[in-house]
Amino acid sequence: MSTTSDRVATVRAAVAEPVSAPPARRRHHRRSYATGGWNAVALALAVLFGFPIYWMLITALKTSADINRLVPQFWPHHPTLRGFREVLGDPIFRQDLANTFVITLLAVGISVVIGFFGAMAIARFRFAGRKVFVFAVLIVQMIPLLALTIPMSLLLDRFHLKNSLIGVVIAYLMFTMPYTIWTLRTFIANIPKELDEAAMVDGCSRFQTFYRIILPLVGPGLIATSVYGWILAWNEFVLANTLLLDNTKQTTMIYLLIFQSSPTHGADYGGLMATAVLTSLPVVVLFVLFQSRISAGLTSGAVKG
Repeated sequence: MSTTSDRVATVRAAVAEPVSAPPARRRHHRRSYATGGWNAVALALAVLFGFPIYWMLITALKTSADINRLVPQFWPHHPTLRGFREVLGDPIFRQDLANTFVITLLAVGISVVIGFFGAMAIARFRFAGRKVFVFAVLIVQMIPLLALTIPMSLLLDRFHLKNSLIGVVIAYLMFTMPYTIWTLRTFIANIPKELDEAAMVDGCSRFQTFYRIILPLVGPGLIATSVYGWILAWNEFVLANTLLLDNTKQTTMIYLLIFQSSPTHGADYGGLMATAVLTSLPVVVLFVLFQSRISAGLTSGAVKG
């Protein structure tokens, strides 16, 4: 009887004793808590950085009376498109928008074409001065833009290219070209040279190998580099404000500066925010359209330096 009672007592004690969770389950819980914490931090940062954009949008839709209220309104109670209509109806803004498109398109297009071939030469060929050229490209990227503004202005003025769209395009190539070469060099270096050799063994010429093998594989990198180069050129202000003196040749960034200090518009914050929305809209649309390609390009370019 004593043995049976001891067994019963042992079973009862085992049942009463709390069962500890397996180590794998505890690690899963800790991982879930850490993920939730990081998600909360990411959400807080998204709200922090996204609130100025939201405030710009709702201010563009508010009336002047709602904007000047002492108590801030976080939603436009009387939404209006007056600011957008006035800005879009301004011929100066339309001209500035066209100038910005022309300058950015030429600067990005030229820098991508020339930069791609330059990156191709650096990544695929060995020639005298190759390391010096790569080092020079890196050094140019490190020089502040403000330090080159005055020398660039004097140089373009000597060749009668100041206050012209072509002169601004040449100046923009100064900071878009090194970025393009340095970025595309990484993408091309990630493509194994064995693919080139295999294509040439199968009968492809060097040019056929270029546009059938290398160009499709570097496609995501070209898109990512072009989009970021477009953002740099579209939002550039210092060079445009220094080189463009005529109102018919200015860009949208200069239009924003003139709009907020113009005696005609005064303190028209609704119109100013509407102008800012219209100015940033092309960049946002371009980024959204090529978001997947940009992510793929950045991922493929981060594998190997």
